[in-house]
Formats: sequence, C-alpha cells, structure tokens
Amino acid sequence: MNWSNLIDGELFASVVRALIPVLLAALGGLICERAGVFNIALEGLMLIGCFAAVAGSYATGSGYLGVLIAVAASVAVSAVLAYGSVTRRADPIVLGVALNIFGVGVTGFLLVAFFHVRGVFQNPKIIGLGTVRIPLLADIPWVGPALFNLTLIGYLALILVIVTQLVMFRYPLGLRLRGVGERPTAASTLGVNPNRYRYGAVLISGVLCGLAGAQLALGNVVQFSENMSAGRGWIAVVAVMLGRAHPIGTFGACVLFGFAEAFGFRLQGNGLPAQITDAAPYVVTLIALIIARKYFKRGIVSAVIE
Repeated sequence: MNWSNLIDGELFASVVRALIPVLLAALGGLICERAGVFNIALEGLMLIGCFAAVAGSYATGSGYLGVLIAVAASVAVSAVLAYGSVTRRADPIVLGVALNIFGVGVTGFLLVAFFHVRGVFQNPKIIGLGTVRIPLLADIPWVGPALFNLTLIGYLALILVIVTQLVMFRYPLGLRLRGVGERPTAASTLGVNPNRYRYGAVLISGVLCGLAGAQLALGNVVQFSENMSAGRGWIAVVAVMLGRAHPIGTFGACVLFGFAEAFGFRLQGNGLPAQITDAAPYVVTLIALIIARKYFKRGIVSAVIE
C-alpha cells in the first residue's frame, strides 16, 4: 500500500463532496429536533429527492429544474410526516420508518415504470450540476479546490450552517422555535402556535433533504441508482444526536463522516478490501457517538459546543 499518497488536496475535495448531502439533511433534522419533532425520515426524503432530481433533469433538460422538482417531491412527502405527527399526534418514529421504507419502494417502482431499467439509470439527457469556481480563492493549495469550486448547493449548505446558528440563537424566530420544542405549553401562553412552527420545521427539512438528494444525484454523480442514499440519511440523524442539535456540533459530526467516507475510498484505491472501507464511515460515526456520550456526561463536549 502506498501510504504517501493518502493525504493530499484531492482528499479534502472528496471530504467536502461527501459532506454536503449529509450536512443538508442533518440541518433539516436539527431544525425538526429543536421544534420537538424527531425526524428519522431523512433517508427516505433524501432518496426521493435523488430520484426526482434525476427524473426532473431528464425530462426538462435542466439540472436546476431537476433541483426544484426534487425539493417539491421531498416537501410533498414531508407534508405527510407533518400531518401525521403534528395534526394527528402519531408517533414520528413510526411514521419516519414507514416513509423510509416507502422511499426505497416507490423509487424502485418508478425507476422501472418510467425508465424501464433496474439498478442504475444513466442517460446523456440527465444534466448535472456544474461547479462554480471562485477566482483566486480556488487557487489556494489544498483548501481552495475543496471549498471554492463547489456547486451552488454546496455553497448554500456551508452558508446555511452559519445562518442556522445565527437564527437559532440570535433572532426571535429561532428562540420561538426552541421554545416550542422545549416548553410548548409555555410558548402557547405567549401567543406562539406550536403546531405552526412544527409544520414549518418538518417542511423545511423536506426542502433541505430535497437539496441533499439533488446534490447527491446531480452534483456528486449524474445518475440514479436504487437506494443510492446508502444510509446517509441515518448518518444525518446520528450527526444531529452527536452534535446535540447544535449547528456547529452537527457540522463537526458531518465533517467526521465525510472524512471517514473519503478516506475509506482512498484506502480502497490503495488495496484494502471494499467491505472494510465501505463500513468505515459508519464505524467511525458509531465510535464517535459512544465517545461523545461518555464526555457529555462530564459536560466537556457540551461546553465546547455552547
């Protein structure tokens, strides 16, 4: 194995590419968690976004119209979760699991019904999302190509970390959202409608998961394959838990996953079995969750995040 070529600028670019879809989904899960809705349907919403993005791009000949269609499809499915968990008071975990199963089933069915293929759908008519290179900044060694040569969705994801942090802790909207999640009765006495905020949080998670699916299907690759989200939605749920539903902490957890995935692919290219490298992101995330749980009890990680 050639260990000298494991760490380079391309590795950092791969980390960012792996990071973006998980980060978008995790931000959606974070907002739901703050509103008092534990959203584990991120996997299904992302997968539906992947299929809708590819189908939309193929039908319209535009990658950006594919993104809009992906967002619309994911929001439509998230509305089912919002109605069931908020209006009908159903268990969001049960609904989330059902929507994840639905996402796998409906995308596999529509793949055959619309495109008459199984497994993978590739076609020259699928228009991907091009990158937008920022002059000068993109020339910085190692960091430049990784952070300043992204798709528009990639830039948006990084900006949303800062926006979410500011809104959540500096603006009345974020304070009300947190109040709805922590003390809904008290929020109601102050004239805040908890159901309205919870509906909004779940629908926003649908928007972000749609963007995540579009980035994965049209930005990272230009194709759709069955179950191509490959557990990234579940990793996003873990990232929210690991980051304690804090934007900075959740971002750090997503970076950890992105690095594990990118480094795993690099090790695979240097001779390690695919079974080991494919499992690396999930093993690393699980270990990090166990370690963080230990230090949460001591208050060390909480102090760093806050």
